[in-house]
Amino acid sequence: MASDGGAYRLRCSLLGHGQDVRGLTRSLFPPGGFVSVSRDRTARLWALDGLNRGFTEIHCMSGHSNFVSCVCIIPPSELYPRGLIATGGNDHNICIFTIDNPAPLYILKGHKNTVCSLSSGKFGTLLSGSWDTTAKVWLNDRCMMTLQGHTAAIWAVIILPEQGLMLTGSADKTIKLWKAGRCERTFTGHEDCVRGLAILSEMEFLSCANDATVRRWQISGACLNVYYGHTNYIYSISVFPQCKGFVTTGEDRSLRIWKKGECAQTIRLPAQSVWCCCVLDNGDIVVGASDGIIRVFTESLERTASAEEIQAFEYELSQASIDPKTGDLGDINADDLPGREHLKDPGTRDGQTRLIEDNGKVEAYQWSVSEGRWIKIGDVVGSSGATQQTSGKVLFEGKVAKFIMDNTKGQTLSTSSEFSDPFTGAGRYVPGSSSGSSTVPGADPFTGAGRYVPGSASNEVAPVGGVDPYTGMGAYQSSEAKVENIYFPKKDAVTFDKANPSQILGKLKELNSSATEEHKLTEDDLTILEKLLSATCNTSAETPTAQQLQTLWRAVNWPEDIVFPALDILRLSVRHPTVNENFCNEKDHVHLAILLKFLNPKGKQANQLLALRALCNCFVSQAGQKLMMEHRGEIMTQAIETKSGNKNIHIALATLTLNYAVCLHKDNNIEGKAQCLSVISTVMEVVQDLEAVFRLLVALGTLISDDTNAVQLAKALGVDSQVKKYASVLEPAKVKECCRFVLNLL
Repeated sequence: MASDGGAYRLRCSLLGHGQDVRGLTRSLFPPGGFVSVSRDRTARLWALDGLNRGFTEIHCMSGHSNFVSCVCIIPPSELYPRGLIATGGNDHNICIFTIDNPAPLYILKGHKNTVCSLSSGKFGTLLSGSWDTTAKVWLNDRCMMTLQGHTAAIWAVIILPEQGLMLTGSADKTIKLWKAGRCERTFTGHEDCVRGLAILSEMEFLSCANDATVRRWQISGACLNVYYGHTNYIYSISVFPQCKGFVTTGEDRSLRIWKKGECAQTIRLPAQSVWCCCVLDNGDIVVGASDGIIRVFTESLERTASAEEIQAFEYELSQASIDPKTGDLGDINADDLPGREHLKDPGTRDGQTRLIEDNGKVEAYQWSVSEGRWIKIGDVVGSSGATQQTSGKVLFEGKVAKFIMDNTKGQTLSTSSEFSDPFTGAGRYVPGSSSGSSTVPGADPFTGAGRYVPGSASNEVAPVGGVDPYTGMGAYQSSEAKVENIYFPKKDAVTFDKANPSQILGKLKELNSSATEEHKLTEDDLTILEKLLSATCNTSAETPTAQQLQTLWRAVNWPEDIVFPALDILRLSVRHPTVNENFCNEKDHVHLAILLKFLNPKGKQANQLLALRALCNCFVSQAGQKLMMEHRGEIMTQAIETKSGNKNIHIALATLTLNYAVCLHKDNNIEGKAQCLSVISTVMEVVQDLEAVFRLLVALGTLISDDTNAVQLAKALGVDSQVKKYASVLEPAKVKECCRFVLNLL
């Protein structure tokens, strides 16, 4: 890259696309080249020509049935050592190409509207943003997870250097930071649709928007700077090598080059919409626009276009017309404008615009510091009539501006007061754009010796008979001998079996005595529940009856202040095949919905704990596993809301995740594994109890065993870095050992 301070000049203009050039990205192979995509439904790969001044199209790719709107490069892998090219389009699809085949290698389907942004990360991950308000994370040819939270189209996505972190920018005016698939933070400040994102460092990024501003952010949430210069929508932003400034393009016909926080140079183009830009490794800038032409600009004198080419470019620019309906140059009366002599006075800054009147015609000129002269950038046609709402606040030499430039070679924009979107052919469409808790763990409510305290006792849930559910043996004793991996993949569900039936019944009777008449159980009802508890805790040979189950469901519908003993009876009962089948095969799954409502993070922690344990115990039978898997998304989404609970809740949450991992390992469901990995990552951020950590490690090991895709995804989500901190834990030894086995896979 040339030294800072040099002016950018035209390097070359590239013809090839038949319509708007909508996306650009630098290529890895061939080095120094780039890929473009267009409304003409093609993607094209450009390589340096022999003269090192221009570029030659070496590969044209087709696979979309509608406009192509975005492109990115997927880094090289063992299978594809020259990387892959990903394109997104209005046909809702993402096409994946090799660099030597015009047809797609495969097509990713899943979005329900235009795919308008793509970003690639480590280990083969791909992030896509769509007008359907979602972003999706893909690994190879599978969708791993869907990021939901925006209320309007997602126009910009980017994967950050730190594993597991992703950003999305939306027409809802916000930017969201996602970690392992969950929204960690929402950035607000832009006053209109966010259109582009660019990485500055692991801690900072840039955004551009339809409000004509660029913002610099810290990952922590702070907005460090707001940059002004554009006079209309900003569509794209790209950073120079070593982050030495950035470039932007937009609806004001301009490419703007920013150095040290200031707009150092403005280059006008003879096209209305400058849709996209990318910076090459040598610092040259590639831009694509609505006239279908790709233009490359350079600081290097050796690569600068010939005098004839630059003269032709300036002539084309001078022939453009300025439509007052679109709002860029200011509400200025032609009768008040100076004549051509006004151009004898030099400008005060690069990009400064000056209007003159010449023989009844209004012409626009722009000052070029590097050239030391005024360059004509178009003719003004008509009179002022646009509104500020078309482009935000625009200043022209101190006045609120209401003009914009036109250009698509020989054409003028519609005289309608509405914008005509050259991408959709209709009025400018901004999908969904608008006009203008943590739970603090409380004290345990059940105190006193010998009293029933759900979930109390030790950090570790004791399995039946004192057998370790992970090893099938007694408690683990450390040894000097070589340790085998006896922890995962786990084959069977882990359940919560420990109970004191007499204490549970005692608490149930105590609370029943103070219940309202509407909820109070009769003595016969209490006897029925006692028999149910006896049958399900293996103290009798009887089978639970329909009457017993009906009575249990009545008790589970008690108010949340007194329901916990009934939930504990359900937790124990659902392990019995008869109760499990009744619970899991119920029409409309009303009982499951009742159980899930107790996971409300604002509810009582005793209820959260027992509801989580009941869900864990559902996994003991095939019917229970089927129900849990069918409602996995809903259950896991609700369960994760309890993450701010106490250590017993964390153990139950980790166990639920582990039981899902056991099922997912058997089914090899990669989307389910992605959700489970996200939960593991999220819960690991908050847990401190080592038993919960251990169960999460077993869940992680089970998920990634014998599955290279799951291993890649875990790495991409940054789970490996979370696991490493437990490698030095001394006691219990099983945490350190399990951690070591997991890291061996990662």
